[in-house]
Amino acid sequence: MLEKASRVAIACALGLSPLMAQAQDAPRHRPNILLIIADDVGIDETSQAYPGLIEGLTGQYGPQGRNHPGYGRIDQRPASTPVLDAFARQGMRFTQAWANPFCSPTRASLLTGLFASRTRVETYADPLSQNYHSFVEDLHGAGGYSTAIFGKWHMAGLPAAPRAQAAQRDYPGMKPLEAGFERFYGNMHAALPTFWNYPVHVQDAATPPGEFRTETRRAHSLEGIAPTDFADVGWAAETIDWIKQQEAADPDKPWFGWLAFNLAHATAIQTPSAMMVPNADTLDEASRREMEACGGTFGTQNVGNCSGEALMRAMTNSMDTLIGKVLAAVDAIDPNTYVIFIGDNGTPMYGRPNLDFIDNMYITRTGRGKSTAYESGARVPLLIRGPGIAADSTSDEFVHAADLFSTILEMAGLPVPRQVPDSTGASTPLDAVSLMPILTGGADHVRDADRAVLLTESTNLMNAANTKVVGARNATYKVVCTDSASNCELYNLELDPLEEYPLPKPGGCTEEQAAGSAAWHYCYLTSVVAERSIMAARGG
Repeated sequence: MLEKASRVAIACALGLSPLMAQAQDAPRHRPNILLIIADDVGIDETSQAYPGLIEGLTGQYGPQGRNHPGYGRIDQRPASTPVLDAFARQGMRFTQAWANPFCSPTRASLLTGLFASRTRVETYADPLSQNYHSFVEDLHGAGGYSTAIFGKWHMAGLPAAPRAQAAQRDYPGMKPLEAGFERFYGNMHAALPTFWNYPVHVQDAATPPGEFRTETRRAHSLEGIAPTDFADVGWAAETIDWIKQQEAADPDKPWFGWLAFNLAHATAIQTPSAMMVPNADTLDEASRREMEACGGTFGTQNVGNCSGEALMRAMTNSMDTLIGKVLAAVDAIDPNTYVIFIGDNGTPMYGRPNLDFIDNMYITRTGRGKSTAYESGARVPLLIRGPGIAADSTSDEFVHAADLFSTILEMAGLPVPRQVPDSTGASTPLDAVSLMPILTGGADHVRDADRAVLLTESTNLMNAANTKVVGARNATYKVVCTDSASNCELYNLELDPLEEYPLPKPGGCTEEQAAGSAAWHYCYLTSVVAERSIMAARGG
């Protein structure tokens, strides 16, 4: 039998981490894993899960710090999130987590472990090619996991345009079964028509991997929530039912569930409003009172005089309530399950009446938020609890949604590949880095502070110019680029985490620049944007 040191050396040569090699010394039951993803909910909405965050920012920008004239906008009104606040105390908070500026680019990065420039999912309309490799394939295959996803998919593209050619079809990209899931119950689209009127798309053993069927929606209920066809109640109830079915069928077989809320995304039908007032029994008392005070009608899109900010708070609180129902069920079955919660992009600021939602944390909001590469478009909540993760712990490491690809594989005790297929099927290096050394191994960092770079990137189809936006950061510095790597702003995120004070850019990039200087970081980060982001010239 090999000694432990030999196993670690061999595992490293194969691309596994030493932590994983030690975990594989003895056979063990693979853990259950639940991934929960919120839609359009930035860290500003969930800041109460991050004790000290708002106070720290107020200190940095207030009279004792930079004395910014707008510092009073920082400490305002996040959503009421008692479930997520308690969940954060049970595990680890990541304070510097990034996603992409739009929904589907983030989901594709998470599924494949690659940044958007390499998934080719740059916009909310792009389909993910079936050539890519999903971590779920490994969980289901090598790991023997039961796998299912409930709710929003949004990785197969969009429906074909009206009057499209016959060869064009709805949702041409990767479907859940093609990604390694055994069951999908939810909706393929970017947005629901309304939260009470929507098609239910299903994939299971009765559907070929590239096809799905449409079912009539039906009422679901949860403890304390009356039967309703409110979509996210259905997604949560189906998740709970599926988990119970897996445990009843084979309690020794591990499962991986992905619960993708549509909350708190605007709806496709935007009359009388693109937002809505959730069912009263999905709201806590504070949120119900706020909706009553502004004249919203519960369970409808009749929002009365409720502001966009108030509706975002209510929809986020409704999601929080439903997460609580799911966590209660999981805890009753297996309290040692790994549970991950993440947002898919920043909170929206659409610049239209009742469609501006940020009301906390950020000072400058106009022209920022979802669809931009500013922190308000990219910085999201990331909370993880489970076996070996210290309660009420915090990591300030700079991390990306793509990292969950490697993290989940290592949670399951499976090898993390160094190379994965690109859009052509050729091999390309993985962008993801496992966070398990931080979660359970006592590490503070998993990336080089200067040379490692995260990308948040997208092409914005919501404006006529189809603007390309890229943010590139390392541990301290960040550039925000628009349409070109030569059109970038530079920020020091330690000194200016809200990006209020752009730093002067160097007159040019030369080899003589002092390593570690702001000029060096600007030149290095913009070179990454020019060579590796969606702004790079590329073939293939």
